[in-house]
Amino acid sequence: MNDTPGIPARVLASVKAGLAAGLKTTLFLAGIMVPVSLGVALLGWTGALAWGARLLSPVMHLVGLPGEAALVLLSSVFLNIYSAIAVIGTLTLTMREITILAVMCLIAHNMIVETAVMKKIGSSAFKMVVLRLGAALFMAWLLDAVLPFGGTARVAVEAGAAQKPFWDMLAAWGLSTLRLLLKIVTLVFSIMVLQKLLEEFKVTTLLSRIFAPVMRVFGLPEDASFLWIVSNVVGYAYGAGVIVARIREGKMKSQGADLFNHHAGISHSLLEDTALFMAIGVPLFWLVVPRLSLAVAVVWLERIRRHRFRRSFKVGTV
Repeated sequence: MNDTPGIPARVLASVKAGLAAGLKTTLFLAGIMVPVSLGVALLGWTGALAWGARLLSPVMHLVGLPGEAALVLLSSVFLNIYSAIAVIGTLTLTMREITILAVMCLIAHNMIVETAVMKKIGSSAFKMVVLRLGAALFMAWLLDAVLPFGGTARVAVEAGAAQKPFWDMLAAWGLSTLRLLLKIVTLVFSIMVLQKLLEEFKVTTLLSRIFAPVMRVFGLPEDASFLWIVSNVVGYAYGAGVIVARIREGKMKSQGADLFNHHAGISHSLLEDTALFMAIGVPLFWLVVPRLSLAVAVVWLERIRRHRFRRSFKVGTV
C-alpha cells in the first residue's frame, strides 16, 4: 500500500507552511518598516534631513556631485529607490550626475530595514553598513573618474514647494505606509508559498543545478541560486524570509548566508530598481555592470580573507 501523499495534499501542505512562514516574516518586516518610515517622515517634515544633507555636501563634492545630491542619497539610505527618484525630480542635475547617484542609491538604499534583516540572518550589522556605504562611495568615485562630462541639466520641478501642514504630512505617510504593508503582505506570502511548493516538488534542487556554474563564478554556494533569483526579482527584504527559513531548516549554512549578504548588500533587485532608474533615462549598463562586478569582487575577497584567517573567522563578526 502506497502511503505517499497525493499531489493535492502536498500542495495544500506547502501552502499552509508557506503562509505560516510568510506571517512571521511579514510581522518582522512591518515591525521595522513602519516605525522607520514614520521617523524619516518626521525628520523630513522638521527639516532635519535637509540639515543632514548639508553636512554631507563636502562628501558629495569629492565624487563629482553637487551638495544637494546628498538629500537623494539620504532618502535612499533611510527609505527606498522610489523616494530617491522623487527627490531627484526636485533638483537640477545632469544625466551624468544622476547616473552616479543612481548607482550609489542602488547599493546603499533601505539601509535600516535591510541591515536588520542581514543581522537576523547572522551577518555583522556594523560590517554590512560599512561595506555598503563604502561600496557606494567607491563606485561613485570610480564612475566620476570614467564617465564623460556633458549632458543637459534636468529642470527642477518642485524645488520651491512649500512644507505641508503636519496633519497633511501624517495623512500622506499613513496612505503610503498602507500601500507598503499591502505590498509586503502580497509579496512575502507569495514568495514563501512559492518557495515551499518549489522545495516540495524539488524545483529548487533543479534551479541550484542549473545556476550552479553562475553561483561558482560569483563565489557563492550552489544552494544560493533560488535566493539570488528572489532577491533580484522582488528585492532583498521581501525575500529575506526565504533565507531565514533555509538556515533554520538546515538547508543553508550560516557561512554561506553571510557570503550571500556580502553579494546582495551591493547588488540586488536587478529587475525593479534598475527599471525605475531606466525610466528616467539612466543607461542599463551603468545600473547593472558596476555593482554586479563589485559584488562578485567583494565576495571573492571575503572568501580569501576567510581562508587566510580561517582559525579566527566567525560569522557575524567583522
